Amino acid sequence: MTTESADAHRSARVPPPSAVPRPAAAVRPPRGPGRETLPPPRPGRGVRRRTVAPLLAVDALATAATALLVLGPGTAPTALGLLLAGLLLLHSHAGLYRPGPAPRTLNDLPTLLGRSAVCWCAAAAVLAAVRPGQALPPALLVGAVAVHTALGCGGRAAVHRARRVAARRRPRATLIVGTGPAARQLAAVLHTHPEYGMRPVGVVTPPSLPPAGADAPSSTAGSDTPPGPAGPPLPRLGSAQDITRAVIQHTVRDVVFTLPPYGDPHTTALLRRFIAQGSAVWLAGAAAAREGRTPHADTDHLRGFACRLLDTAPPRHGGGSKRLLDLTLAASGLVVTAPVLLGCALAVRLAVGPGVLFRQERIGRGGRSFTLLKFRTWQPCDEHEAATRWSLADESRMSRVGRLLRRTSLDELPQLWNVLRGEMSLVGPRPERPFFVERFLGTCPDYGARLRMPAGMTGLAQVHGLRGDTSVEDRVRFDNLYIDSWSLRQDLLILLRTVASVVRLEGR
Repeated sequence: MTTESADAHRSARVPPPSAVPRPAAAVRPPRGPGRETLPPPRPGRGVRRRTVAPLLAVDALATAATALLVLGPGTAPTALGLLLAGLLLLHSHAGLYRPGPAPRTLNDLPTLLGRSAVCWCAAAAVLAAVRPGQALPPALLVGAVAVHTALGCGGRAAVHRARRVAARRRPRATLIVGTGPAARQLAAVLHTHPEYGMRPVGVVTPPSLPPAGADAPSSTAGSDTPPGPAGPPLPRLGSAQDITRAVIQHTVRDVVFTLPPYGDPHTTALLRRFIAQGSAVWLAGAAAAREGRTPHADTDHLRGFACRLLDTAPPRHGGGSKRLLDLTLAASGLVVTAPVLLGCALAVRLAVGPGVLFRQERIGRGGRSFTLLKFRTWQPCDEHEAATRWSLADESRMSRVGRLLRRTSLDELPQLWNVLRGEMSLVGPRPERPFFVERFLGTCPDYGARLRMPAGMTGLAQVHGLRGDTSVEDRVRFDNLYIDSWSLRQDLLILLRTVASVVRLEGR
């Protein structure tokens, strides 16, 4: 099998390894700090579903009851539906369905009153325009706003009270991510105040940070004992295996970060893994103060620790729309570029002899291997060199045809067939050889996260100039940014920028 080197991923040259790498089939799925295998996500266990459904029901009942009292039993279902839809949209925009860890109904009263007034004034205006004879008098309009607000507040108070009672009876197992006194103090707060509904079962210290105590070991042999009121000593979890064991043993459902979750690659990897697991992620203390909106002093706190729920809605990773775009453009591209493909194949055949295409094992989505296709531009000495050679810069064995193909990126065109087969996408993280994937998984904490999406012919990192001998950390950062912020529009823009870079001959 004829092979060729892949794109390089870091600024420094990698010395030739002393052993031949394992075959691609032996590459494990993404692993690394925070990426060890956890149990499958538990559907329906997230905080959002636990909190939104009862509040939505309360608001719907309050709206329906007020409409029946004010407009009478003959209220049209269409009018009631429009009123309810408008109210729910306003409440959602105001954040009334994202309560803090200590919700208080009185804090919602001004917002509920204002949104209710807007909805009923709009409903009265529409009613006066459609049926002038049934226009609501001012006194009745004020009464409707007052009744609606009272019913909404009463229902929310009952929901919050029931939630506090349930939290005291069955607090959820919680992990605290952080180090130093803040993590120990927060653990003590959660232990002595079960009304918050969190029962700490361990303290996670990211590998890149020192342990909680100056004299504490970095392994799980140590423990953090909450100061103040009595609380059981908490195990300090330093390795991914220990975190996995704690999640399985205690059925962990909440994770509280006392340090910024995006300030360190190891911490970010932990955050992504907990989100993928389906855990509710909270930011407390300095993390809540530095990330996102300012916490509300009355409700967004855990006994004085600023706290807020992190929005962990899963990023859109394309799905059907991305695949449809790939199929349409790849099939069209193969048809349109058929003369170019034939010309390239003939040029390679005349320049370097038989073996126009080379096939090389690469790692794609989820750590699965596939065979990548390219036009052959050089001939390695053996498969060991092909699997471990890092860069082809100034390679004397490359023919002039090979240099031209690489300069114009025409050697990548056969990968359109990989896209049609579903092994790759037009846009995504560039695939790498198994040998270097193993290396990067051990040295770059976020490398495994980039394997969440199919590999691509081009990507956000490539259109920002990260091709050839460039930093693997920079590539990983751009790849994960692309995955987390995916949109069809972004894919189209990246494809246009790629075409522009090919026209400017910015290939390797």
